[in-house]
Amino acid sequence: MLLDKIQELLNEVSTLTAKSADDVEQLRLKYLSKKGEINALMGEFRNVAADQKKAVGMKINELKQLTQNKINDLKEQLETSEAQSDDIDLTRTAYPISLGTRHPLTLVKNEIIDIFARMGFTLYQGPEIDDDQHVFTMLNFAADHPARDMQDTFFVERSNTMDVTKNVLLRSHTSNDEAHYMSTHEPPIRVLCPGRVYRNEAISAVHTVSSIR
Repeated sequence: MLLDKIQELLNEVSTLTAKSADDVEQLRLKYLSKKGEINALMGEFRNVAADQKKAVGMKINELKQLTQNKINDLKEQLETSEAQSDDIDLTRTAYPISLGTRHPLTLVKNEIIDIFARMGFTLYQGPEIDDDQHVFTMLNFAADHPARDMQDTFFVERSNTMDVTKNVLLRSHTSNDEAHYMSTHEPPIRVLCPGRVYRNEAISAVHTVSSIR
């Protein structure tokens, strides 16, 4: 009976699956093309008794609508899956990503800052790119001091004149912070000035300590 065949197709279509776009297209051809299952049912529909045509016609329309919706859903699921897979960075570290810890030098620096803060010192951090005035002149460095030489200090801009105070450089110590701080604060002064410094020389313990006054 035609109604039984339609019901079998309804059950079959409701469980359709697809792994690729080609699979979806094959399903569309099988059920919805001119030579497909549903179109074949329409050929048999002409032979249905008049008193059954309404019931059979409604079932065929239900099957056609279900099939169309099912194929559209399968197509959408595949497109969504492909879009999500494109967002995966295969070069990144796999989950879960464990959090790291602070660098030992950072831990020691923070501990030193905490100790001096409890002793009443003020934390001050000035510019890493500064002028000769604050880095050398205000600290009584002589004009011919070796620290002012190009081979010892990283200059950003150097004056062509004899006026060394116009030179701009990467600070070679944090004492320039003290020069800035003392220019704007009245004594007594207790200040701690940790920070990066830049020198063209071998690293040693002497030159890695913070400036404390």
